[in-house]
Amino acid sequence: MNPEIHAVIMAGGSGTRFWPLSRARRPKQFLPIVSRKTMVEETVDRLRPLVRVGRIFTIANGEQTRVIRKLLPRLPRTNLLVEPTGRNTAPSLMLATARVYLCNPKAVVAALPADHLIKDAARFREKLKAAAEAAFRGDYLVTFGIPPTFPSTGYGYIHFEIARPIETGGQLFHKVFAFKEKPAYGQALRFLADGDYLWNSGMFLWRADVFARKLERHAPEIFPFWTRMLRALEKKSAAALAAIFREIPSISIDYALMEKAEGVLMTKGDFGWSDVGAWSSLVDIWPRDGDGNASNGQLLALDARDCLVYNPRKLTALIGVKDLVVVETEDALLVCRKDLDQKVKDVVDALKKKGKAESV
Repeated sequence: MNPEIHAVIMAGGSGTRFWPLSRARRPKQFLPIVSRKTMVEETVDRLRPLVRVGRIFTIANGEQTRVIRKLLPRLPRTNLLVEPTGRNTAPSLMLATARVYLCNPKAVVAALPADHLIKDAARFREKLKAAAEAAFRGDYLVTFGIPPTFPSTGYGYIHFEIARPIETGGQLFHKVFAFKEKPAYGQALRFLADGDYLWNSGMFLWRADVFARKLERHAPEIFPFWTRMLRALEKKSAAALAAIFREIPSISIDYALMEKAEGVLMTKGDFGWSDVGAWSSLVDIWPRDGDGNASNGQLLALDARDCLVYNPRKLTALIGVKDLVVVETEDALLVCRKDLDQKVKDVVDALKKKGKAESV
């Protein structure tokens, strides 16, 4: 039997590290950052040869879902799931998995972020199909580990067993020992040297009924909300769902389940992945000149190198600078050191404190 795959695209989030282009009303998943299509459209296009439209779901808040409806008109409206209140990824994926569970408890749920770049879509589908088979045939939670290219302190890591892999669908799956939080630089160097650590991609697969059992065993504090979600969905009660989301703890799926569960498998995500987590990540995606300057828009660089510029409406001239991020929109200008672009979210926090909500 082949697994019935249902894809759940996690399309919430604010994308604060891409300010000033990304805003509360139009976060990065709804922007054409890596191509002419928005990132959520790219995500659906990647899935389409493997997953039929009727089995693709999105989950986001109400305002974001209205944007999704315009961007993805082919998706059934009943597949556009709405979080009554933002409570992190565990509650949202519980709701989405419960929705699939009521259709088919044996279906495989593939939980995928809406704002990741995957360069080799065919390879991704090959790995996704094999991962779905592994999740379908065993009592497993499955994830992708990204082969690290540098000692990142911005990603979590997966510690896995190299020996005795399981082969499914022509791919190797390894037992996960532990999920590690974002490390200090020295620890990240050791992870790379050891060779049995990969980056945590934040992509997960599970059979709907297996997810429920794992939740009951390893996350008993939130499992009662699962049964309440099932009842609320069966009754189509928006009020009951709203009450659940007011009460359920705000917690990520990593903390709530993945880090605690037994029977977690990992396969290498060797398909050209990037989480496009900050402006500097686009240096390897956008075209670059001979001095390493990447740009979206006209750029004149004189004795300038390794800069990233977003200014599609105007000519930007750089003179004698290096390692800068320059981003101009209609109402804001960002200039920062490239190695400090993770702090762009601090600008958003500062603007909120100053009461400048119109700028975020």
